[in-house]
Amino acid sequence: MESSSVSETVEATNGTAKTNNSPASMESISNEGPASKKVKLDDTGSRKVDSRDKGVARIRPEFLLPKPSKTTVLAEPDDDDAEAGGTKRKRERGQNKNRRFAKAREAVKFCEALKDGDGTCRFGKDCKFEHDVQKYISSKPADLEGTCPVFDAIGYCPSGLKCRWLHSHYLAEAGKVVVDEDKKSNAGREINRIDRDTQNTLQKKKFPVPKSDKILPYLDSLKEHDMVGNDGSKQGTAETKDTEDQDKKDLAATYVEPPFLASEKKPLNLHRAKILSPLTTVGNLPFRRLCRWYGADVTYSEMALALPILQGSKSEWALPRSHTSEIPGFGVQIAASKPWQAVKATEVLTTACDTGIGGIQDVNLNCGCPIDLIYRSGAGSALLDSGSKLVRMLKGMNYVSGDVPVTVKIRMGTRDSHPNAKKLVARFVNEGDVAAITLHGRSRQQRYTRVADWDYISETAQVVKDLYEVRDEKDKEQRERRKVWFVGNGDCYSWHDWWDAVENYNVDSVMIARGALIKPWIFEEIDARQYLDKSATERLDMIRKFAHFGLDHWGTDEYGINNCRRFLCEFLSFSCRYVPVGILEVLPPKIQDRPPMWRGRNELETLLGSSDYKDWIKISEMFLGPAHESFDFKPKHKSNAYEAEG
Repeated sequence: MESSSVSETVEATNGTAKTNNSPASMESISNEGPASKKVKLDDTGSRKVDSRDKGVARIRPEFLLPKPSKTTVLAEPDDDDAEAGGTKRKRERGQNKNRRFAKAREAVKFCEALKDGDGTCRFGKDCKFEHDVQKYISSKPADLEGTCPVFDAIGYCPSGLKCRWLHSHYLAEAGKVVVDEDKKSNAGREINRIDRDTQNTLQKKKFPVPKSDKILPYLDSLKEHDMVGNDGSKQGTAETKDTEDQDKKDLAATYVEPPFLASEKKPLNLHRAKILSPLTTVGNLPFRRLCRWYGADVTYSEMALALPILQGSKSEWALPRSHTSEIPGFGVQIAASKPWQAVKATEVLTTACDTGIGGIQDVNLNCGCPIDLIYRSGAGSALLDSGSKLVRMLKGMNYVSGDVPVTVKIRMGTRDSHPNAKKLVARFVNEGDVAAITLHGRSRQQRYTRVADWDYISETAQVVKDLYEVRDEKDKEQRERRKVWFVGNGDCYSWHDWWDAVENYNVDSVMIARGALIKPWIFEEIDARQYLDKSATERLDMIRKFAHFGLDHWGTDEYGINNCRRFLCEFLSFSCRYVPVGILEVLPPKIQDRPPMWRGRNELETLLGSSDYKDWIKISEMFLGPAHESFDFKPKHKSNAYEAEG
């Protein structure tokens, strides 16, 4: 919502009660209002479906606020900055260079090996961390009120003595951390984690990749003698053709293990599946769990860079980590600029992760990321201009991934004037051995501006269907067995958008990105085929779920709470843009529309719609306690800055 902070809103509405920033303030906020309602399009004409001002979300008059004064600066949300990392600006190096996140530090650092109360430190007296439990506990700040959310959910707290709710699962007299064995045994857990030995092996470049070692020389031969160009025409001279063919056959013969065809791998069914797109920063594990809770069928990791994966980077290996609630239906997305990076990273991921229990549904190659840093390295959307290299990458990934399918996500092209996705998908179907193709209906040049081109998505989907009709006309069983799923992506913000796409634009499903960031219950709406007018209380409960999932993931110690608060604020930077359908004049809502300043139907709804990051911190304090004195959060995009000109 394009409004001032809650304090400014209170002033403007003459009488809205002020909010309290303590954890208990949730109780004092007036949250009376309608429970979740199903809102239908009105056929009587009282809420017109087609009458709208371009780019403006029309608000019912009784919820409009006075226009802001000239001294209040309101900037438009910048999805390029918020979702994709931003554009390199003149005389600046790097993205979001002014964002700094202070780390909360304990006054006395306790030994990690002893945090469960009964461990043993292998360094003994030489350990540089504190071993005296009582001394450490007495140095901690006062515990937060209530029960530890993680202990309450899974029966034990992995943070142990470091937990900020320690009193709820620690017997001081016995010096023992409490564990509920029944809850613990039935609790979900995080998977796709690698142990320290595997990480060290990767860092020393000793992790075995036998399949990659065999197939890469063959792929390199294709680099030197590509038979087919981006336009589908044959290349090479007649004099060298026989020699090239023989060289390829000789190299291919060295790869003795028959690779799986895409159709012979684990089944991948994306027919009308509700898919959450890979999302930078905000698409973390707690957010994905939240979307699963609301009904998402398929989720993807944040984009992981292939080279840091191969180097055993701890921060990069945190991205493929998943939760058992995401199984089945969790995919890992990678970005790579060279075939050897993509191929080896795929083999490492499918070998080291928990593929035996379905820890990875598919490995997705990102060919759509528009970020300058990625594009200039030759990865992401840069691969759209290197069709032959892209096909080699997909072939190699498919050969080394075992029974895990390989999928790809692309854009229309790099330039508005030269879309080439139709030619690329034809090559993917015929040569790339992919199980699914996702097309974002924008070019790299377009980034996240203007509307997605769903007509082009439909035309490209038809290309894939026509290829199957021609190739497998005589063998319907073979055609079904080798089906490549085609998924559309772009501007899906309501159940109406989703169903319109799958029923009228030739796609098997739709991948949802910003729509889920703003409104995670969109998956519920798709199932119900109704707009759900979530009450402020229900939306606050959604934020509570995210906070508890975050504490389970990042920890309940000071460092974990700090991390959880930071990513909760990142999430609120999108969810605050949701305008309740109950106060809209025109449906369906559009993701590109921006509302005038508005107030909610109660104070809590107004607070949840505030674009002031200080209000996000207040909301976080309801569930995470008072922010640490070192905590500072700077919004990723300028729409959340409200500055008065002197």
